Amino acid sequence: MCSARFWGGGEKARRAPLPVSGTEMYILGFDFYFWISFSESAFMNLSNRSIAVFIGLSLLALVVYYFSNIIAYVLAAWVLSMIGQPFMHFFQKIRIWKFHFGPNLAAILTLFTYFIFIGLLIRLFAPLIIAQANNLAEVDYKKVGKALEEPANEIKEKLVEAGIYQPDTFLIKYPDTTGLSPDQLALIRPDTVAVVSHVSVEKILKENVFRWFDPQKIGDFFSQVLSAAGSILFGLFSIVFITFFFLKEQGLFVNFMVALVPGEYESQMRHAIAEISRLLSRYFRGIVLQITIITLFVTTGLSLLGVKNALLIGFFAALINVIPYLGPIIGAAFGVIITISSNLDLDFYTQMLPLLSRVVIVFAAMQMLDNFVLQPWIFSNSVLAHPLEIFIIILMGAQVYGIIGMVLAIPTYTVLRVIARAFLSEFKIVQKITDSMDEEDDGHRRARGT
Repeated sequence: MCSARFWGGGEKARRAPLPVSGTEMYILGFDFYFWISFSESAFMNLSNRSIAVFIGLSLLALVVYYFSNIIAYVLAAWVLSMIGQPFMHFFQKIRIWKFHFGPNLAAILTLFTYFIFIGLLIRLFAPLIIAQANNLAEVDYKKVGKALEEPANEIKEKLVEAGIYQPDTFLIKYPDTTGLSPDQLALIRPDTVAVVSHVSVEKILKENVFRWFDPQKIGDFFSQVLSAAGSILFGLFSIVFITFFFLKEQGLFVNFMVALVPGEYESQMRHAIAEISRLLSRYFRGIVLQITIITLFVTTGLSLLGVKNALLIGFFAALINVIPYLGPIIGAAFGVIITISSNLDLDFYTQMLPLLSRVVIVFAAMQMLDNFVLQPWIFSNSVLAHPLEIFIIILMGAQVYGIIGMVLAIPTYTVLRVIARAFLSEFKIVQKITDSMDEEDDGHRRARGT
């Protein structure tokens, strides 16, 4: 009321002085002083916290930049330890008379399980890959060119009818001839325009389609692999070594992360890491299950339809499907290429096209299974995010780090959401993007209460 009298204003109030007693002036002065003191205190607290957060993030960015390889090893070991927890529990439950497996032996057996799995994959797929390389090395380009000559000519005729392709002319790409007509090019440099009456499909196949299988390129590739073998082996050894201790001492990673924050944030950090471990464990186990189901689905479908190398195609398609949006396209293209290279003796129209159509049908069915069953189940149980939200995050990951960024976008976003929820829950944007996580927690609490 006093404030209203003091600050109130009409025309009359501005013309005549407002009578105010000494007590009212004292109250107004105290209110104003309290408001200034409170605002300054809140501003200082906000500034100190903002400065602390900025300094902490800057130091974290420097550490990540200078020790990126080591951090990658630690994170990879942490993921492997989360995936290996079911094996640890299984081995520790085994009892032979009075003897039971302790953490050390269970961790060693879990690592051996990983090694056996990788060895089985190599033993299973290495012969198939070598056989495909031999097939491509022994390709009869004349035979393939002759088989594709007729369909290539038909496609060429349709392009000519649509006005997309001009026959018997070919403009050389050098020098820059953008916007110039053939007559202008001929006046400038006669050799700028070349006339091609017949294009050899055999030559196109040799120079373009199979250029990646040139012996020189293969030799260069393997020399690069051998030169990087030392770094790869060191990285694998580091990951295995760290994974062993993460499996053996389940709280080791948590204690390390807790040591990085002040004491007053210890409980929040422990809760955040527990939540991250729970969500990422479900996510990566879901990915493993997704790879298994897609491998079985594609392999079975292609085998029933008489497609060769069905297991190789199915496993590659399942692995590459981890890349959001692009993975299924790459997998289908790989299946088509392997099918063509494995059946070069077939007639294109009567045998090859029906076979390729079967491959496409299997991949279309696989994509429907993945889009409508597997991915909604995996994301609803782990990421707890809206589909549009996931799409935008994947685009951001692609913008930052390409295909690797697309693969890591979802787990990274999951980690950031949990951390923001633990330490920045007072902000409205954080509350908005973590609503689904709060709803899940409420559901768990209600379930425990019943």
